Amino acid sequence: MKVAEALRAAADQLSATSDTARLDAEVLMAHVLGCSRTDLLLRHMAGAVPDGFAALVERRMRHEPVAYITGSAEFYGLELAVSPAVLIPRGDTETLVEVAREAFSGTAPPVRILDLGTGSGALLLAALSLWPQAEGIAIERSPEALAVAKANAQRHAPSARVLEGDWTQTDWAQGLGKFDLVLSNPPYVEDEAELDASVRQHEPASALFSGPDGLDDYRILVPQLPELLTERGIAIVEIGWTQADAVSGIARAAGMSARVHCDLAGRKRAVEMAVSANIPLGKGPAGH
Repeated sequence: MKVAEALRAAADQLSATSDTARLDAEVLMAHVLGCSRTDLLLRHMAGAVPDGFAALVERRMRHEPVAYITGSAEFYGLELAVSPAVLIPRGDTETLVEVAREAFSGTAPPVRILDLGTGSGALLLAALSLWPQAEGIAIERSPEALAVAKANAQRHAPSARVLEGDWTQTDWAQGLGKFDLVLSNPPYVEDEAELDASVRQHEPASALFSGPDGLDDYRILVPQLPELLTERGIAIVEIGWTQADAVSGIARAAGMSARVHCDLAGRKRAVEMAVSANIPLGKGPAGH
């Protein structure tokens, strides 16, 4: 069987478990061949099917995410290593980076950047790709995720520091200092939420779930943010699309202003916060 035929057959198989069956098949084939997807389509379609492709298709049939099978995912133009120890970086989360970019456009860039619950390191490394001169620190409580983030930092921003820490513990922020930009994609899924099998069965529960209403981590983390921000500093956290009012309320109760921003699909995706009333929030479009 040639590659082209194998891709058609795999796409048919995967259509029962994936909305992106053809794309999944192509990415898996390119991974086995050790080439880019573009190179696959241009140069390898008439070649022989490599050993190992069928096994990867079988793994995808069992709902294992393609990113875990290949060990990599793209975020904000960066290729990142991923494993089942970390959430797979998603395009929706790039909203936080774009909000930050807009907030600092036309003004002095952030000098110090903090990423809380970094996982793969995606948010910090994306921010450092915009402001490479900044000091970057990432905090992660999972030792397995910490190893993934450190590997990605070594590749994309060797000067970044990836530290073990847990915002639910006393004195976790001692010695960190203050930051011009704090980013976080905390757990925010309701414990009993219905999720795709590829998420619930394979992605780390500790990075997904946060109590009956999904707000437990916001209630712990957000009140601690004012002590981490410089006078001009802002914090941007990811939210579920139904959580904008609740998270904004937690921010205001902690003495911060809050503004909601939408992702490219128009869903409420991020809350931007600042301590000082003198800081104008959000130069870009926001949700209401």
